[in-house]
Amino acid sequence: MRKLLAILAATATLTLSGCGYNTMQTQDEDVKGKWAEVLNQYQRQADLINNLVKTVEGETDFEKSTLEAVVNARASATGINATPELINDPAAFAKFNAAQSQMQSSLSRLLVVAENYPNLKANQAFSDLRVEVSGSQNRIAIARKKYIDAVQTYNTTLRTFPNSLTAKVMGYDVKPSFTVDNEADIAKPPTIEFKKQ
Repeated sequence: MRKLLAILAATATLTLSGCGYNTMQTQDEDVKGKWAEVLNQYQRQADLINNLVKTVEGETDFEKSTLEAVVNARASATGINATPELINDPAAFAKFNAAQSQMQSSLSRLLVVAENYPNLKANQAFSDLRVEVSGSQNRIAIARKKYIDAVQTYNTTLRTFPNSLTAKVMGYDVKPSFTVDNEADIAKPPTIEFKKQ
């Protein structure tokens, strides 16, 4: 009887060591950590945008529609409850990503329109915030890249044999990653027209 139990224990140990369960747990935690950093950088940017909007409001004749678009996009982006579970729901992840893209778009428009206001361009607080926002966008890009890499590693683990069996039994599914909103547009080569003189 003891011999049979020893054989069963040895078989179970060998079987479980090759199932990938521990690897999946480690990689899942890595994905969650990388996701937390993405959220941290987006929150930092949202805080900077709030300060930027307050600075721009001081310019009395600034385009109100542009300013309102930024405020609304920020409210939409920060209104999404971005918990670690969000990365397990592709639809919620897509909604979060769309809200962040909208915020980036309206922020870019604000910065372009601000070029038409010399008083605003000369404002040191605005200039400093503009640099901070630019740095924040770089930090977001880096955090997103690290998240994408962690998701790729995790998803590859889940989809390879024998890990795929363990993933199916345990109910693990691949995690969504960031995508480009306009893949069709960036696949087209740019058209360049030279003016004849």
